[in-house]
Amino acid sequence: MSKPPRRPEPQQIYQLTVELQHIEPRIWRTILVPDTLKLARLDLVVQAAFGWTNSHLHEWRIGSARYGIPDPEWGTQEDLIDERKCTVGKVLGDDVAEFTYNYDFGDGWEHRITVDQRSAVEPERNAWPMCIAGANACPPEDVGGPPGYMDFLQAMRDRTHEEHLQVWRWCGGPFDPAAFSLNDANRAIRDLR
Repeated sequence: MSKPPRRPEPQQIYQLTVELQHIEPRIWRTILVPDTLKLARLDLVVQAAFGWTNSHLHEWRIGSARYGIPDPEWGTQEDLIDERKCTVGKVLGDDVAEFTYNYDFGDGWEHRITVDQRSAVEPERNAWPMCIAGANACPPEDVGGPPGYMDFLQAMRDRTHEEHLQVWRWCGGPFDPAAFSLNDANRAIRDLR
């Protein structure tokens, strides 16, 4: 029986700041990822860092290219490159400074990702994905995109709002839009391994 091929050792770490667009106050996470990470795994890392449930389709736009998982039910996708075949290092290289990640095409969550820096791997410190900073809670799934989230927050804050009780029940109780736990984000990322 032959051994599976060894994964290549990471050579470079990308520090990425992922910011949810069209929302104030700013909702963001800064993550470290190795160059050997597949885009399909980066999707899972972003999902874990934000607290999304990964229950919807997504797409990366890097330069003029689109990456994702081809799905015949979504019509023609000839120009969609399979994210399971591409590593972060290959698609970002040394030149890409910014790209987008779109999640849940119905709600339309657009994330702007900036490449803050590229650095050498320190094997005992940063050779795996991790979140190093962030702020504010991720909106609940299926809340209706940025406009729906703003309506949700208004109804949650105002006990006299006609939809307060309905939204409260839908959410399962209180919601703190300023909440963010670095430990929880890293626990979710670690659980991916």
